[in-house]
Amino acid sequence: MGAARPPEGAHTAAEGAGAPVSAAASHADADGTVLQVQRAEGVWTLTLNRPDKLNALDAQLVDALLQAVASANAQGARLLILRGAGKSFSAGFDLSGLQAQSEGDLLLRFVRIEMLLQAIAQSPAQTLALAHGKVFGAGVDLLAVCRHRIASPDTLLRMPGLQFGLVLGSRRFGAIVGAERARAVLESGQGFSAGQAHAMGFVTRVADMAAWPAIIEEVDAAAAALEDITRAELYRVLGPVNANEDLATLTRSAARPGLKQRLQAYLGRAR
Repeated sequence: MGAARPPEGAHTAAEGAGAPVSAAASHADADGTVLQVQRAEGVWTLTLNRPDKLNALDAQLVDALLQAVASANAQGARLLILRGAGKSFSAGFDLSGLQAQSEGDLLLRFVRIEMLLQAIAQSPAQTLALAHGKVFGAGVDLLAVCRHRIASPDTLLRMPGLQFGLVLGSRRFGAIVGAERARAVLESGQGFSAGQAHAMGFVTRVADMAAWPAIIEEVDAAAAALEDITRAELYRVLGPVNANEDLATLTRSAARPGLKQRLQAYLGRAR
């Protein structure tokens, strides 16, 4: 679904639910951790931590997420939680520094995001996204790959990827809300509220942030009711079967000549 409209107060682009972040759990320099990782008895909470950019996805954050998800899966996490620090969950693909990046750089970044989405979608752990504020582009895709998708009432979602020729996450969105509704939403590129997202079945629940701890406990209890191997097999047989096709579709759309120019044109219109 691609990059996001540059949010207000940024050029582009909650509270913890477990144990405090340890030095070993940080996936960036100690003075600039872009991802906070909390682990508590099988529950891993990954907090996107670029609040000044509304948690827009730059290369460093995507790489940190890939590493953290791989570690959680390898260490037998029961529940994997995604959330964002500051005012928003994620404003999508980070467009800052666009001028200095080649089309190859941009293509690689989009491919890495698709790899991240697939890693979360295929996780044997239960997955829970807690969204608030602005959720744009690839931020919506992060929400879509989680099995439980919670949004606070103030959440605003938008998927502008088709406006610059990028097909990222479109099939997943269609699988959740239905092909006709997905086509209408994606073609328009218009934003929609948490209530609208819930009505179309994309958001599984709308809840104030104060209710999130209870929701986490509820989801974790359901995950713990199954043996790890049983839960993993359930998610495998019900999981995505189009991983290679999704990656190929994204790569073809991003590799088409003129990606950088299309992104620059979109950025100019958005401002």
